[in-house]
Parts: sequence; C-alpha cells; structure tokens
Amino acid sequence: MSTVAARMQESALARRFRFEEHGTTLGRDTIAGATTFIVMSYIIFVNPAILSFAGVQGLEDAGLPFDAVLASTCLVAGVMTIAMGLFTNKAFAIAPGLGLNAVVAFGLVAGAGLGFPEAMGIVIMEGALVTALVLTGVREKIMTAIPLELKKAIAIGIGLFIAFIGLYNSGIVVRGPATPVELGRFTTWPIAIALFGLVVTIVLRAIRFRGDLLLGILATTVFATIVNWATDYSVYSTPGSEGWARWPSDIFQSPNFSLVGEFSFDSFATLGVISTLVWVFALFLADFFDTMGTLVGVGKPAGYLNEKGEFRDIRKPLLVDSVAAMAGGAASASSATTYIESGAGVAAGGRTGWVSVVTGLLFFPFLFIAPLIGMVPPQATAAALIIVGWLMITTLTDVEEEAEREERTGSGEAVGRRKLAGIDFHDLAIGLAAAFVIMIMPFTYSITNGIGFGFITYTLVRVAQGQASKVHPFMYVASAAFVLYFLVPLLQDTFDWI
Repeated sequence: MSTVAARMQESALARRFRFEEHGTTLGRDTIAGATTFIVMSYIIFVNPAILSFAGVQGLEDAGLPFDAVLASTCLVAGVMTIAMGLFTNKAFAIAPGLGLNAVVAFGLVAGAGLGFPEAMGIVIMEGALVTALVLTGVREKIMTAIPLELKKAIAIGIGLFIAFIGLYNSGIVVRGPATPVELGRFTTWPIAIALFGLVVTIVLRAIRFRGDLLLGILATTVFATIVNWATDYSVYSTPGSEGWARWPSDIFQSPNFSLVGEFSFDSFATLGVISTLVWVFALFLADFFDTMGTLVGVGKPAGYLNEKGEFRDIRKPLLVDSVAAMAGGAASASSATTYIESGAGVAAGGRTGWVSVVTGLLFFPFLFIAPLIGMVPPQATAAALIIVGWLMITTLTDVEEEAEREERTGSGEAVGRRKLAGIDFHDLAIGLAAAFVIMIMPFTYSITNGIGFGFITYTLVRVAQGQASKVHPFMYVASAAFVLYFLVPLLQDTFDWI
C-alpha cells in the first residue's frame, strides 16, 4: 500500500509541475532544490549578522536581535520561495537580498539615523511601488525593451559576479597588499579544502553526474570537518565561524518571531518627504534591476527565454518577487528578492517550480536547527558558484541549431548546422554597453551598477550615432532613472533638503 501511495503522490506532482514537459524528473528537481538551498543558505547567517551590526564597533547596540532576524529570514525565504514555485512553476528562489540589507542597515539606520521600523517601512513602500509597476505591465515592458545582446551581457556579468563570489569567499582569490586582488597562498587548509571541492565537482561534472554540485558541496563539507577535527579545530576558529566544519553541540533553537510586523512609516516625519522618496527610489532601482538581471541570467540556461531573449510569462515571477520585497520589510528581514544562486539548481538540472518548493521547505527546519547549516564552510560552496558562473558565461558563445539544405549531396534533406550567436562587440553601442555590464557587475559587487552603466552607454552611443529611433522609449526612461540613481550621493551632499 505504501508503494502505491508513493506512486500516486509522485504522479500528482508530475501533473502539477509537468516534469516531462520540462525535460526533468521529480528526483532531479528535488536534488536541484537542495542544491540551490545549500548554495544560498549562507543568507541565514549573513543577513542577521548585517542587520544586527555584528562585530561593528560603535553600532553593536543599534542592531536588531540576531536570533529574531534569523527567524524572519527563514520565514520570508521559505514562504516566498514556495509561493514562487507554486504560482509560477519556475525554479527561482527568494530571500533577503545582499546589498539591499546593507543599504538598510548602514545607509538608512547608521547613516540617515532612522530606527529599523522606519527603515523597514521604506522597504515596504519600495516593494509596493514595484508591485504597482508589475500589475500595470510597466515592469514587463521595460524588460522586453532591452536589446537581446544586453540581456546576454547581463547573464555573463552575473556569471562572473557569481564566480568571483565563490573565488573570493573561499580564499582562492584574496585582497592583495599592492593590488586589489591576488591569488591566495596555496599553503593553508582552507585553500586546500576549496581546491578539493573544485576538483571533485569538476570530475563529477566531467562524468555527467547529475547531482554534481550538491555532492561536491557535501563531500567538501565532510572533508573540511575531518581536517578541522584532525587539526584540533584550528582551521575554522575565527570569531563568527565557530560552527564551520564541526558538529554543533546544540542543534535545537526555538524561533523568535518578535520582529514580524515591526515597521512604521514615520520616516516622512523623521527625514522629510523628499528624503524618504529619494531612499524609496534608490531601493526601488536596486531591487528592480537586480531581479531583472537574475530572471534573465538564470532563466536563459533554464530554457525560460524564447529565441528573442524574451521571458515567457514573466509577470508571475515579477509579481511574486515584488510581493516578497514587501514581505521582507514587514518581517524586518530587509527587502527579499530573487536570488542569483537559483542558477545552482538550474545547473543541477532543475527546471520546474518543484525546485523552489524544495528550496523553500528546507528553510523551515532551520527555524529550529539553524546551527546545522553553519557546518558548511564557504570553501564548500565555492566550486558550485564557480561552475554556475561558467555556465552563465557560456551565453557569450550561444550555440543555435539551424537547418539548411545540403545541396552538394542532392539529398534534399535538412541537416543540422551549429552557429555561434553571441554579442557583436564591433557594434559600438551594443559592444561597449555589453562590456560595461560584464565588467562593472563583478568589479563593483553590484548587478544594478552593471546594468546602469550598460543602459546609459547604449542610449548615449545610439543618440550620438544619430540612431535615436532605434532606442526603445523605456530605455530612455530607464537610462534617465539610472543617471539620477548614480547622482543621488552627490545631490544628498549638495542639498540639505534631499
């Protein structure tokens, strides 16, 4: 009876998520969901560390309670990621956004002097603005107005960004004394652990093992734990990382939901109307284009984009993402957004919303056993991020299948021919704009900055070439918005009322 029940359940899931139609299976998408979770699970600890000002001298008492932020982070990520899977049937995960949480903590609270409830109120307003644009179709029109080559450049830039995160967080690339970055010294255990994971993952990828990213992460974590134990826990002993590569002494922790609903709109009285609206606008642009870049960058290898680079039925994921921003503010977890680490699950073969459901469900146990995820060191996820980065960079040399008649044989049959369909870097408007997108993202650690430089460059060059009519009206609007976005710090330093 249990076997029959299991088959009926699997059949119901197959009908709901259409695995066969998307070229995947229940097992493959389950592994992909777990892979996405493990790769992005760092946010469970990083977000509370940022919003609690952990280790920041002078601000220790100004932050939110660490355990309460952790609970809000898991709650928002779990609920909204499951909603993404059920509502869109797409393999995207959602969690409080890195960068956005830093703006809230260090820009709004530490810099502008707001309390966290007021700061979270601004996050909610930003999310409401994005939601309004989704419901009116404006956000979708902006995405379709972007040239295909720039969409490819966004995917490539995100790929480099992801790879750089993996390289830097693992210690393979480090800050240099004379240069911004340099190669780490291959004489330390963390580097050896990272290289072990990279070798294992590459070999698994080479033999076409479907769960290569997940197995690579788990194998590296086991190896790191053994090394840490054999060296008397000297490998991972720095403050803030006591849980890495060791079994926690106490795995149970009751969730603290005290921050849920702790927000207000008193910033209009504290900062003034103009300053509040400027901050809403700044967060709006960052959230808006981070999500756009992620949907395009992850959606392409997942097969969600058509031959013109247009995302099929994009309004649904955009709507869930915008509601997630408001949910993040309402729970004091900061603005939640679609995660670029979703690419890890896609790279593992995930294609349907079941990937998101699995990822979302895995957040809930950590409301109670959060210390377990601390076992996974950054070196264990480095290989997955690097491989995902490589997969997204392959967009540069997209291969399209084209049928042509083989006249020499006289057979009259169509045969397959492969051609490259990448970015024309000889076209100044497309090539330079794409180059800025690709370079600025990893160099500034910001998807939004890269997209902004690319949009402005493309629009400027087309106008200078006398080809202003080739630029979609929404590209002019977006470029103007980015100019204002980049000028916000100057305007704030110049005018006291902003």
